[in-house]
Amino acid sequence: MSKLIVSLSPHAHGKDTVERNMYGVIIALLPALLVSFWFFGIGSAIVCATSVIACVLFEWAINKFILGRQQNTVLDGSAALTGLLLGFNLPSNLPIWIIIIGALVAIGVGKMSFGGLGQNIFNPALVGRCFLLVSFPAQMTSWPKIGQHLSYLDAETGATPLYYMKEAIKNGDLHQLEKVPDSLSLLLGNGYAEGMGTVGEVCALALLLGLAYMLWKKIITWHIPVSIIGTVFVLAGLFHLANPVYADPLTVILSGGLMLGAIFMATDYVTSPMTPKGQIIYGVSIGVLTLVIRNWGSYPEGMSFAILIMNAFTPIINMYVKPKRFGEVPEKK
Repeated sequence: MSKLIVSLSPHAHGKDTVERNMYGVIIALLPALLVSFWFFGIGSAIVCATSVIACVLFEWAINKFILGRQQNTVLDGSAALTGLLLGFNLPSNLPIWIIIIGALVAIGVGKMSFGGLGQNIFNPALVGRCFLLVSFPAQMTSWPKIGQHLSYLDAETGATPLYYMKEAIKNGDLHQLEKVPDSLSLLLGNGYAEGMGTVGEVCALALLLGLAYMLWKKIITWHIPVSIIGTVFVLAGLFHLANPVYADPLTVILSGGLMLGAIFMATDYVTSPMTPKGQIIYGVSIGVLTLVIRNWGSYPEGMSFAILIMNAFTPIINMYVKPKRFGEVPEKK
């Protein structure tokens, strides 16, 4: 029997548990999930269900047959949440076998290879997503058009708003920006006349509803999402003022996976800094990196890579942004 060590008072009793927070985030994702069913139909259902089931099964199998743990962690909600977030970062016409590979990488490499929940360095869902993006670039950049509710693998595809924004910057062609939907359409999710983007990114309003729920339930704080979105808005505004070939800031923050990443991916407890000051540094850095990759990188979207890069810097941020210890006397050197 292990010895229970109780630290000195004061003690604080809280209602937070792993299960409460994980299922709370899943509840916050429901508006975006329902919207994805509305736009993508059967494709969204297949992608999300496959991803969730595969992630849960892989975590169960690794715990039981590889790690030999008596107590399995599949019911704490973390595997299901990883699966849902992975599904949200995939196109709605992605073949099932590729989704399963992504789930294996997300759980097996991104999470369990580090020891499981609480020990992983990188966001597992983004590890799976970026692995698939590098390994299967053609399938991962095929974006179905709206209104094909009964189509899955044979869905007609098109270009996304981020593609036109990238082309405008690359060619200096302002006419490309005319093909980007207006901000209200991007907010409501009904402006993607061509490619829809990933399953979870098409309606910013649904994602903002999830943010409001998590702030209300105190599952997350405002520091990371607000610092990311605010940084991108300010920098995108400066770029737009300097050269109108860059899209206006409101269009930039409502396009692509920025809202999904800022609200649900970057705020992961394990891979983000612990202090408010550290979280703001982390969020500002993600915002800067996202715009750098979007504007001058090879990919139209940079949110996933920006978050993974800053995941690697989280231990350093935690080390140098520490709260002052109560009663500590600084050492004189």
